[in-house]
Amino acid sequence: MTKEEILHLENRLHNAIKESNLQALDELLHKDLLFVAADGTVITKELDLETYRGGQLKIYELKPTVENLNIIGDLAVITLSMDLKGDYNSQAFEAKYRYIRFWKDSIEGIKVVGGSGIQIHS
Repeated sequence: MTKEEILHLENRLHNAIKESNLQALDELLHKDLLFVAADGTVITKELDLETYRGGQLKIYELKPTVENLNIIGDLAVITLSMDLKGDYNSQAFEAKYRYIRFWKDSIEGIKVVGGSGIQIHS
């Protein structure tokens, strides 16, 4: 696992989010994913995919800035800030978020196993 691989996977994830690409999201997210959303809700892979499948979340603009990326054995930890514009449950939003994501290398490949996101004010 290298920093270049993780950055490539992050780019794939960002594109999958913008395009609501369920196949790519399914490939990139681990089956046992746990993610804490900005409102404190714990999201599983299936809940995340359902949000895109049902059309509740639409991202129109996504501008990430990588802040930190550490490789620790078979685990990568990345923090980034992201300007987002989109629509959630028919409510438009525009905000800046900070995310931490954990990528784990396993027999199935490198996948997101966990993370969290919070809204930040710049």
